[in-house]
Amino acid sequence: MWLFIGINLRLANLTAKPPWTDEFSTLVFSLGNTFLSVPLDQAIAPDVLLSPLQPNPAASVGDVIHNLVTQDTHPPLYFVLAYLWMKLFPSEGGLVSLFAARSLPAIIGAASIPCAYVLGRVAFRSPLVGHLAAAMMAVSPYGIFLAQEARHYSLAALWVTASLTCLVIATRHIQNRTPLPMWVAVSWVEINALGLATHYFFTLTLCTEAVVLIFLAWLQLQTSTKFSLFFSPPWRRIYAVAIGTSVAGLIWLPIFLENRNRSNLTEWIQGSRVGLDWLSPIFQALGTLIAMISLLPVESSQILVVIPSGLVMLIFFIWAVPILLRGIKIQLQQPESRIMIQVFIGVVVSAIALFFIFTYFLGIDLTRGARYNFVYFPAIIILLGASLAVCWHPPKELIGREQGKNGIKEIGRWGINGKKAVMLIWLMGFVSAITVICNLGYQKYYRPDLFVQLIQQISPVPVLIATSHKTHVHTGEMMGVARELKVANSSQNPLFLLAHQDQDPNTSTIALENTLKKLPRPFDLWLVNFHAPLAETVKTCVMSNTQSLPRVNGYEYELYHCQ
Repeated sequence: MWLFIGINLRLANLTAKPPWTDEFSTLVFSLGNTFLSVPLDQAIAPDVLLSPLQPNPAASVGDVIHNLVTQDTHPPLYFVLAYLWMKLFPSEGGLVSLFAARSLPAIIGAASIPCAYVLGRVAFRSPLVGHLAAAMMAVSPYGIFLAQEARHYSLAALWVTASLTCLVIATRHIQNRTPLPMWVAVSWVEINALGLATHYFFTLTLCTEAVVLIFLAWLQLQTSTKFSLFFSPPWRRIYAVAIGTSVAGLIWLPIFLENRNRSNLTEWIQGSRVGLDWLSPIFQALGTLIAMISLLPVESSQILVVIPSGLVMLIFFIWAVPILLRGIKIQLQQPESRIMIQVFIGVVVSAIALFFIFTYFLGIDLTRGARYNFVYFPAIIILLGASLAVCWHPPKELIGREQGKNGIKEIGRWGINGKKAVMLIWLMGFVSAITVICNLGYQKYYRPDLFVQLIQQISPVPVLIATSHKTHVHTGEMMGVARELKVANSSQNPLFLLAHQDQDPNTSTIALENTLKKLPRPFDLWLVNFHAPLAETVKTCVMSNTQSLPRVNGYEYELYHCQ
């Protein structure tokens, strides 16, 4: 049932939202194509700009891997899977199918639902915890956000879930001081290798698991001072898993170091902080954590929508957080579940600590990318399921007590109303899922559809859309506009200029100057995300007052009428 609900939510409105730059990277590289085929510093037609999105029958898996590791910053596993998957679907108007590209992560995201059930059930030896974890995974707005993008984060989160399952099994064997089964050890290494081949940030999950294992070792030292304990059967195979995982990671080290030469692709998460900027990572991390459970349309442009949505979310969390924390507290009091709660809390706390270390000490603000929180997202869902299980079915010794601390009296009341509380929390998740599906939450960073509508309304004459260009990210920005024109069957056929620059912004200015001199007038010049001095020819055109025009996410523009 949870799988049925979850997969329908993830496939709903799947192609309604336009693709953005990162998704264009997935589309191009997964086809075995490259952005290098798009001409720079000259006016080009939309079809030329969109040519990397055309399926290439001659491309092979080797082309996918080669283009990715030489031009991008990600390992290739997901892109190879996407290459094989998208071959099963016909093209749309000569371009790769957006449904094909997005349906793969949607299905992978849905697969995380039964995996959450398995992890919850194995960890707490409770089908109830498994069911509630699966139920919350099915409707998690964050999970749906990951699953509805043509990117690799759903697959990475799936490997996190699988790796945590192995960690849970290892914890049981450490507790019982019994050998870790060989099949678990081998599976753990394979899962970790696949995780590293999907996203380099999977390393952060491995770091959190290492912290948890160190904690478990410390707990054992409290009951035994014999250091030979660390050479006992469970630990020997855990060391083997660590060595195997390290070898799998070292394979990617040369490629990762080479990727550092393409730091301009990641400069958006780098930079210095001034004043209140030091506080923004805290709120960004908190916002992502909240959105794993609930997200109403607080990103809406309508203040009459934002205020009620914000109030409802605030009231919901004021009511729900004490219930969830109390459930965790009760699970910590139960001998059979205490260690597992500590394991998952350790994963979450370690991951958040690592995020802040990267942000405040290394100058890499991982909190800016909500998608990077996949490294601990499954652990949050399992903690949520464990807490709600106490609410749904409180321990027998706590039901009916009328005396004692306020907390115990509250738990007694849950025996009557606890199921309603669980239903309300799940229902809030379901409404939040609808919010994401309708692009009212986790809104797309780029809205080329709105920008195309604006051009169609304002420019009756030929159009040149010019942008300064550094990486294929900026090519993707313009691809979004060209694709929307093609999808809308627009009668307009604007030209595009990708004015390249490396260090000197004046190179973009020169490219714009040379292009404008060759174009017959009249035409409208739209400078979009153009970060360079204005060309002299532009100054001969009439600048339009765009203050009264709407802002468009991802497209900062100026309009010039060249008569």
